[in-house]
Amino acid sequence: MHTRLLPLLIVLMAAVLLALGVPLAVSLAGAQQQKVVVDRIDDTARFAALAQFVTEPADPVAGDVNERRETLGRELSSYHDVYGIRAGVFYRNDSPMAHAPADWFLPRSGEVRDAFQEALLSRRSHDPEQVWPWQRRNLVVASPVIRDGDVVAVVVTDSPTGQMRSRILQGWLVIAAGEAAAMLLAVGAALRLTGWVLRPVRILDATTHDIATGRLKSRVAVAGGPPELRRLARSFNEMADNVESVLEQQRAFVADASHQLRNPLSALLLRIELLALELPEGNEEIASVQAEGKRLARVLDDLLGLALAEHSEPHLQVTDIGALAAERVAAWAPTAEAKGVRLVGSCPPTTAWADPVGLSSALDAVIDNAVKFTPEGETVEVTVGSDRDTSSVVVTDNGPGLTDEELTRVGDRFWRSGRHQNVNGSGLGLSITRALLSAGGGSIAYDHHEPHGLRVTVTVPRHGFAAGENLPQGLTDR
Repeated sequence: MHTRLLPLLIVLMAAVLLALGVPLAVSLAGAQQQKVVVDRIDDTARFAALAQFVTEPADPVAGDVNERRETLGRELSSYHDVYGIRAGVFYRNDSPMAHAPADWFLPRSGEVRDAFQEALLSRRSHDPEQVWPWQRRNLVVASPVIRDGDVVAVVVTDSPTGQMRSRILQGWLVIAAGEAAAMLLAVGAALRLTGWVLRPVRILDATTHDIATGRLKSRVAVAGGPPELRRLARSFNEMADNVESVLEQQRAFVADASHQLRNPLSALLLRIELLALELPEGNEEIASVQAEGKRLARVLDDLLGLALAEHSEPHLQVTDIGALAAERVAAWAPTAEAKGVRLVGSCPPTTAWADPVGLSSALDAVIDNAVKFTPEGETVEVTVGSDRDTSSVVVTDNGPGLTDEELTRVGDRFWRSGRHQNVNGSGLGLSITRALLSAGGGSIAYDHHEPHGLRVTVTVPRHGFAAGENLPQGLTDR
């Protein structure tokens, strides 16, 4: 979620900065050009005032007129030398009154001609189009020279734009630097904002995972984040409290019912045995009743064991998994041998963080299940391994195995494969195993064992719970 929310915020902030920066850059360019245009208008107005009384071509007799023309020419030459701007005053018939440089004349077409033609209409030429830093264009400004209400000549300036374009580019670089700095600040703010918003979500996700794996005492710390997420955290804690209460009631009911039914059932089985003594030996009805009664007793024992496993508090400590697994292999070897199954183990020493009693019970259930469903003459293997974070006990058999659909259901309460209904069992053994392992942070997984059979992997952590992690109530490190 963080990787999706952060880019979205960055894109939105970049769009906002561009929406502000682009108009600012355009406005800066327009302001720089307008400043140059205003200067050129002032210059053309000054030259028009000087040329106002120099209205006729050169006349040797008109000495005063020639003197004014020479003054205008010197002004234009000085203007060109200082600023590098071509300027000239041209009569209506295109002949020059004065111009600088000397080789510059009024062209027959182009922007200069258009500005000249517009000024002949007794108005200043329109402002030139915007010149951008990548365009090598000049700015042309023309103003009419009016005498007695008539346009007698036109002052034209043709300005290079190199310096103006440089100033625009520099201004744009300043804007870009400001945009980049603002973007960095925006990214930092986005990181803080997404962290502030998503931190409660991450805590909620971790707590949900803890509860899903059996740590029902885990709760969300209602602190930080938006008010909506704080309310969600409080609602989640209330829901977790209610769920835990319902589960506790359910476990208590199962445990109490199993315990209360055991005594009447034991008495009933005893009376059935006494009754069997009064009947002919080999009576099938009595044998069937006794078998069903014993099966019901096993179911009640397993129900009580499941309730205790889900309610018990594990006592975790550093345990030699290899030695524990080797001990269980040795304990089950006679049972496997009596069934004609070969039980072997590869159990090198390796330590893990586990409850020895709970793990022993879990391994007993898994090995019992493997031996029970393995045909005579086949092998059950128990292998212990470890990596950096976990230790595992893998039990593989060469029995009939399970289908893909059955693998998704194995471990469910009271579930048994339809192909194994004739095998003794209540369908609760692997459920008890999962409860015992989950209480200590372990897990159990099922997979196919090629070419046929089942592969069961029991995994326990190699280290204790990290500081600050939610612990099951009553769990102690030893």
